[in-house]
Amino acid sequence: MDQRYQKLMDCYACFQKKISFVPQVALVLGSGLGDYANDIKVVAELDYKEIDGFPTSTVQGHEGKYIFGYVGTVPVVCMKGRVHYYEGYDISDVVLPIRLMKLMGAKVLFLTNASGGINTEFRAGDLMLIQDQISDFVPSPLIGANMEELGTRFPDMSEIYDKKLQEIIKKTAAVNDIPLEQGVYIQLTGPNFESPAEVRMCRILGADAVGMSTACEAVAANHMRMHICGISCIANMACGITPNPLTHKEVQEAADRVAPRFKKLVTKSIINIAKEIPLDE
Repeated sequence: MDQRYQKLMDCYACFQKKISFVPQVALVLGSGLGDYANDIKVVAELDYKEIDGFPTSTVQGHEGKYIFGYVGTVPVVCMKGRVHYYEGYDISDVVLPIRLMKLMGAKVLFLTNASGGINTEFRAGDLMLIQDQISDFVPSPLIGANMEELGTRFPDMSEIYDKKLQEIIKKTAAVNDIPLEQGVYIQLTGPNFESPAEVRMCRILGADAVGMSTACEAVAANHMRMHICGISCIANMACGITPNPLTHKEVQEAADRVAPRFKKLVTKSIINIAKEIPLDE
């Protein structure tokens, strides 16, 4: 058996011994949504360290645990703290948490993050619906022998972000008077912020926002045939767009300011997704 798949199944077996909850939606809590669990009905928590062989986040402000509970009546699993490629993990370990949530039962993956704005029409504090992505600068999590149990060798990527989910989120934002931009997200490796020349390159490639996560997670989820949607918080304008130097503290503070409307949009969107897409079949 493939060692990566064996590791995944070992993590799943460990989860099953500790938690009996079956989620319908998997939510990755990016910067600004770290305390999202305070707003949902939590029924269980599982620290990443309690899962045998599970990668753990080393980033300040990223707690490492799964939160199980309900958004409205929708059963969800939330990742409170994600694993990044720049932390030194193999790319298969970076996406292992996503694959595990699919095995738990989640059909929808809701990705969130904080990013740098490349589109000059954006402003810090904007929310951007992710329509498509670029991840050529990060190794594909599908490199190596294909895990046939998870998906096909050559998965189609023409619609990574589910168009129906995008429409639901856009309608939800409009009904709740939450401004929502749309665009393409690009993942670079980090952990350094991008240089002005790299930001210009990203703009030429067609990106509207840049970050250090998300795209590889979406590739793994698409391989497993999950329905994917994503919202990026534009926490700052990328290097070179403004003359100001960038810091992680600035990103976190900006994301925290946006958090109330970010949380509202995520909550309302999850409830509406469950109404319009059959998740319990």
